[in-house]
Amino acid sequence: MRRALALATLIALASAGAASADTWSKFADGANGTAWSIDNDYTYKDKASGRLLVMQAVSKPEAKLGPNGPGKPDGVGSVVAIDCAKKNMIAVASYAPSKPLVIPANWRSETPKKAGGAENEALLAKVCPHVDHVPVK
Repeated sequence: MRRALALATLIALASAGAASADTWSKFADGANGTAWSIDNDYTYKDKASGRLLVMQAVSKPEAKLGPNGPGKPDGVGSVVAIDCAKKNMIAVASYAPSKPLVIPANWRSETPKKAGGAENEALLAKVCPHVDHVPVK
């Protein structure tokens, strides 16, 4: 009986781990073998601001770096809030193995900046067509 319970517990834990895995989609290649990806499971539309919130992470396989989320030993990235119509964004928060992700309560009052540069333009091209199909939170 104990073995059956232990086996059932292990199966449940393994299933939960697989179900909560991040789903990353690459949207841009960067310099020196880096790549940028978004976490499809994190992306949502903020009800209060109407902005699209996106978690993005950098990866570089040679350096054993992500893409991965906060709290992971190879996770380096950020959360941005995008206004697809105005093509601007707010840098909400960033994370690294030595820096946890902390979303400040006042991020909505920050001044947005133009989404310029190849990576930011690729990010908008990746996420903005889906702005009406993501969850609203």
